[in-house]
Amino acid sequence: MREESMKANRRTFILGLSSAAILPTLALGQSDSREILIGTTGPLSGPAAVYGNVLVGMEAYFQMINDAGGINGRKVRLIIADDAFTPNRTLEQTRKLVESEKVLFMLGQVGSSPALAARQYLNDAKVPQLFVGSGAPTWLDDIEKFPWSLAVQPSYVDEGRSIAAHILAENPDAKVGVLFQNDDAGRGYARGLREGLSAHPGMIVGEQTTETTEPTVDSQVISLHSTGADVLVSFTIPRATSQVIRRSSDLDWKPQIYVGSVSTSIQQAFVPAGLDRSTGIIGVAYMKEMLDSAWEKDEGVQSMVALMKKYKPQVALELPAALGLTMGMLGAEVIRLCGNDLTRENLVEQTANLDVTPPLLLPGLTVKTTPEKRAIMSKVALQQFDGTGWKLMS
Repeated sequence: MREESMKANRRTFILGLSSAAILPTLALGQSDSREILIGTTGPLSGPAAVYGNVLVGMEAYFQMINDAGGINGRKVRLIIADDAFTPNRTLEQTRKLVESEKVLFMLGQVGSSPALAARQYLNDAKVPQLFVGSGAPTWLDDIEKFPWSLAVQPSYVDEGRSIAAHILAENPDAKVGVLFQNDDAGRGYARGLREGLSAHPGMIVGEQTTETTEPTVDSQVISLHSTGADVLVSFTIPRATSQVIRRSSDLDWKPQIYVGSVSTSIQQAFVPAGLDRSTGIIGVAYMKEMLDSAWEKDEGVQSMVALMKKYKPQVALELPAALGLTMGMLGAEVIRLCGNDLTRENLVEQTANLDVTPPLLLPGLTVKTTPEKRAIMSKVALQQFDGTGWKLMS
């Protein structure tokens, strides 16, 4: 029975060009034809604009859903507001979406600091803030205090620990330099790295921080270079990661570079720095790379590639779009589970009853939640850039 259930869940999330395949799942329940209004915020402009593709991925998924007849007989309208990755603006836009647009809930808001700026307001208003695009540890650490909020990504602490474990396995005498953002995301990453290396005091020989608004991280890279580090860990947005790669090369410094999952964009981080300079970088993964030849026969991946090419052909098929597609799937699944009881309270309740396998998650990873286990994704893997694409490491 368990195996059959898992196969059924996977079928629900493997969508090809023909959307008719999902109609039996989505057409049940309400006959009410009113729109379901969902709000979201993210950076369509500014230094972190690459993350705006998360919102575009969500939008593409709901376009497909609506073309297939909607969810429980109702169409979905996703209202996107640009916050330029600025927390104050995120709060302002969130208020407008809730109070003026009357959205039922917020889905997939992008960024740790921006989404955290809206968390208190949404919890006070009892408006669900679901599947936030963040892995900052506070989302799970403080879930009892903020029960209306739930993040989607693996914990940045776990990402940091996974990098630490690889460093210890490959270079136990490493001298490690770390650059991280001065926000909840960066501090979560750094915490995981420190915890993973805690049995080897002195291995971290230098730490530098950066703000997402800084135009350059050249001075931080120069400082880390001066420490004699032979491993460089960069927990930054793609623009800063590109600068790290380029400046390290200019200094003729060739450390083994590691990056978190938020910095794995080939188009935004590696192409500007130079693909030759980026070759060999190790990054954290929890999703399949849609354009990796390893998945060219994967039905689920190819259905997502076809979906994006149909609805948003201009968008790079990288992690942000993949994450947005997955957020859309999870949001749709929670709505479906609500059936005729589409209330804010029931939406939050159903996030504790998920048992699905989105097709873009790495093999062996699933989304299974209970009232006691609220983490949406909890495992990561490592991958290495070979000059053209990412390859999973055994």
